[in-house]
Amino acid sequence: MKLKSYLLLTVCIFFWGSNFVFGAILVKQFSPMLLSAIRLSFTSLFLIGYVLLSRSSFRLHLSDWKLLIPLGLIGTLANQTAFFTGMKTVDGTTASLIMSLAPITTVILAWLFLREPLTKRVAVGAVLAVLGVYCVVGVGKPFRITPGMWLIFIAMLTFAASIIMMRRLTERINPFSATMYSTIIGCAMQIIAATFVEPVSAISHAPLWAWFLAIATALLMQGVCGLLWNREIKEIGASQAAIFLNLQPFVAMLVGFVLLGTPVTWPQIGGSVLIIFGVMVATELLPRRGEHFLAKPSGEEKISS
Repeated sequence: MKLKSYLLLTVCIFFWGSNFVFGAILVKQFSPMLLSAIRLSFTSLFLIGYVLLSRSSFRLHLSDWKLLIPLGLIGTLANQTAFFTGMKTVDGTTASLIMSLAPITTVILAWLFLREPLTKRVAVGAVLAVLGVYCVVGVGKPFRITPGMWLIFIAMLTFAASIIMMRRLTERINPFSATMYSTIIGCAMQIIAATFVEPVSAISHAPLWAWFLAIATALLMQGVCGLLWNREIKEIGASQAAIFLNLQPFVAMLVGFVLLGTPVTWPQIGGSVLIIFGVMVATELLPRRGEHFLAKPSGEEKISS
């Protein structure tokens, strides 16, 4: 049932939107690559423990490794390194704005590589949501491109690419196995890269609360939410799932207000409503009024390559 998938994706986005705030806190206590390696290590242990307890296993074929290795390299190593390095100099709301480009990027990639239709409803919903994102984090603020913003842009691009690769991978193996193997491979790559780039001894200076926060966010946001997300991509498709990513700036704004006292403006509130409306349009959660404009297009109306 699609409604169940939408609810689970919304839960994932709530925790991932919080990750912008928690990530900004954690990069002040850990170096970026070591932080990523720590979180991925605990995520991998969580997934391996689940396999042992459930006694479920899946044998990989050579063709699966052709997607798993690039997925670990692009979707984990490049994505996590770019994200946490960028978060050292970019605030959470700006990072969430850049990451909100992922839905449009994913829709285009899904159209190009997965032949998923680019429907009128999805296109209208995406445009509305992006306008809402601009209201949330862009109205009344000066904008200039910094190196940190470029890194967050790379994180967005690699995340969108990983959605496409995961969608293709779950056509051959179950979502849990795809999540587990890609996480473990990416974790191994991240640990190797971190030990060469950053001094491992630096982690001993981090306070106990930072360790607890890093482990908790790894298990919940990367472990549980990553598993749910990849499972629902298989159910509803990459392009529709990616539309939910537009909710991240709204969540980042809300969590920032609650935890850090970041002020909330009326343009941000209006933009948040527009984001939610855009997601509802794209995912067909709105009533069927205006059917002549927002209904699913016929075969002739679909944009084909």
